[in-house]
Formats: sequence, structure tokens, C-alpha cells
Amino acid sequence: MTEYDYWKIFPRMPKKVTIGDIAVRDGFQHLEKFISTRAKIFYAQEMIFAGCRNIEVTNLGNPYLMPQFSDAEEVLAALRSDLFKRRCAKRGINPDDICVTAVTIREGAVDQAIRLKEKGVGPDRCLMMVSTEEQHHFANSGTTLPEYWKEAERAIKKCRDAGLKMCGTVSTIWGSPIAGATELKDAVEFTKRWLSIGASDIEHADHDGSASAPEVYRYFSMILDEIPDTSVHIGHFHETKRVASASVLAALQAGITHFEATLGGMGGQPANFLDDCPVPGTGDYYYKDPRYVGLTCLEDMLVQIDEMGIAHGYDVDRVLWLGRQIERTAGKRLRSEAVINGRTLKEGHPEFGRPGLRKRKEKMGEQPDQKLPADWSDRAVLPEKYR
Repeated sequence: MTEYDYWKIFPRMPKKVTIGDIAVRDGFQHLEKFISTRAKIFYAQEMIFAGCRNIEVTNLGNPYLMPQFSDAEEVLAALRSDLFKRRCAKRGINPDDICVTAVTIREGAVDQAIRLKEKGVGPDRCLMMVSTEEQHHFANSGTTLPEYWKEAERAIKKCRDAGLKMCGTVSTIWGSPIAGATELKDAVEFTKRWLSIGASDIEHADHDGSASAPEVYRYFSMILDEIPDTSVHIGHFHETKRVASASVLAALQAGITHFEATLGGMGGQPANFLDDCPVPGTGDYYYKDPRYVGLTCLEDMLVQIDEMGIAHGYDVDRVLWLGRQIERTAGKRLRSEAVINGRTLKEGHPEFGRPGLRKRKEKMGEQPDQKLPADWSDRAVLPEKYR
């Protein structure tokens, strides 16, 4: 007999997930205009009020390269302020349950995170990043892979001594925008290397939308066979071909419980033009059309997971409202379909019903809930060739 219970077909699939928001960092870094400090603070705090407990809000790298993060300390300080703590308390939120992350690609940025922590405004968690394909890694960090691993090892020790967590990102798992195809086994090994040098968790990243659902399922099955603790694995998918929702579903089926996304599906490679001036960023863009670049969309992912009956901890309607506001902040239509069409309503849209149906059924002598002719049998009898 065919099995219809989804969780029996995919026994590793979770009933509850954690979804982090990284719009204020990864989302805004891609826009070619400076998003005000006030707006960054607003969206970070409002996402927390809407249920987010893992939030990435800035990059502590050199602001000359990425001036959109020149206000990093001010944004972080707002999330440590007494005012914010009071606003959390009014909503029954414990600030200690919130993990604030800052990206720190190089050791100097880690040092800055530690200095900020000593001032009482630092992040809870830093993030460093390797790519399994070295050309892509070099474009992001300016180092070779062996050179970077040693730097990461030093940085993790510094973080541990300072009471900070370090997330180790593994990128180009499913392919590189520079060198093409990659090997999944390399990413599995890199994951183990991160954990062996003290990383607290791992972001498994499809940074250019190369992933396909079968390969996502295969990879995360390999990962969980080797490292079954789901709390250390985070799925991070980019959307370039409108298939990221399939990748999210495949990761869920494999057993992944932690994900990241951005409001509006914003994000991608840091902008190399800001307001009216070229800036270094990370160099030339890998893509030809910015409309088809970004992360998986938080609003749409949340609706997808919510309608699957998987617990997530968010106020979905509040997130959809924030998604509509952030389109105004970005100054353009973003990629969420859910902010326009909303959720699938179990009660439907009765206002679109045709008032003549009731009278028509009465005229035909039908019961209000009758769906078949009265003289038909209770069950259809299929022709022999279809049985």
C-alpha cells in the first residue's frame, strides 16, 4: 500500500525549524544605495519582535571596501541598548535568547568584533568563510585556502577566549560561479575541518544558486550521516533560477532544521557602486542582471514552511507586513510573492462568491452541500482498464 504520511516517507524531516534573518547584512549589501542606519536598526529590531532569534546585522570588514557597513558599531549598539531591552521585555522577549551575528571575513574584523564586545556592544557570533573552489575563495578573501585556514584557526581561538561564537561557512558546495563544477565530498571535509578547529556551527552555502534539489538532498544526507547533530548545520540558498524553494524542501527532507533567508529575497555579492560613486566591493559582479540575484526569500519560505505545518516561531503576518515596507526602503519591487498574494486562507475569500448559487441549488432541488447527482452511487466505479 502507498504510504501517504510525509514524515514517514522522509523520517528525518523536522516538525520544527529555526530560520535566521540576514537581510540587514546580506540583503542590504547588494543594493547600490546606502540604507540609513535608522532603517537598519528598525528592520533588525522589528524582525526580532516578529520572532527572529538568529539575526545577522553587519559586516565588520574594511568600510573603504564596503561603505554600506560604515555604521556597524551604531547598529550593533542599538541592539544592546537599554531602550531595546525594555521594548523586548514589553513583548516577553528575553534579549539573552537573541544571537546577533557580524560577518568577519578576515582576522582584523574578528579583532574589531572583540574590541566592540569589550565595549559592551559587540556581536554574539562572528562568521568566517571558505569556498571549496579556490578562485572563488581568493575573490572573497584575497588569500589562498591553506593561508586562510590558519588565519581562521587563530581567529576562532581569539573568539573563544573572548566569549564569542564563530560560524564557519562552506561555500561553492554545488558549484562555483568562477570555476564551475565542484565535489560534494570536499564540502563535507571542509565542514569537519571547521568543527575540528572550534567553529560553533556551519553555514552550508549555495552562494550563486547552483544547487538542484536532488544534489541538496544528497549533500545534506551525506552531512548528517557524518555529523548527525542538526543544531550545527544551517542551510543557506541563493535564488537565481527560481528553484531555491525546491532546495529548501530537499534540505528539510534530508533533516536540516536551521535555515537563513532575507526579506524580499535581497542579497548577493556586495555592491561595487553606492549612491553616486563606484566602490571596491568584491570587484566585478559575477552576474549580468541584478534582478535574478539574491537569497531565498524569507516571506515565501516562511509561508511554505508554515503551510506544511512545521513550527517556526514567527508572526507570519507581521513578517509579510515588514516585507512590504522593505520594498519601499529598497525603492523597488522585490522578489516575494507572498507579500502580494499572502497565505493560502483556509476560509477562502467568500467575498468573491456568486450570490446566485444558493438559489440555483434550491431551484434544482439540491441539498446545500450536495456535490453529485442524487441517483449516482456513493463511490465511482472505474473502468477495468484503469484498475
